[in-house]
Amino acid sequence: MLEVGGLLGLVILVLDIWAIIQILGSSVSTGKKVLWSLLVILLPVIGLIIWFIAGPRSSASTV
Repeated sequence: MLEVGGLLGLVILVLDIWAIIQILGSSVSTGKKVLWSLLVILLPVIGLIIWFIAGPRSSASTV
């Protein structure tokens, strides 16, 4: 198992938190929000990549 630490670990943590905030702000059902959030929490790197490619998008536009 590859261990990630230091600065790279901090970057992954920040990106995972950002992804969860985006998931919770999306317009999908509560069940889908829970499933996407669990995916990102349980598989931080792979879950983040999958969410980035196929996850729900925020209903608010970003500036």
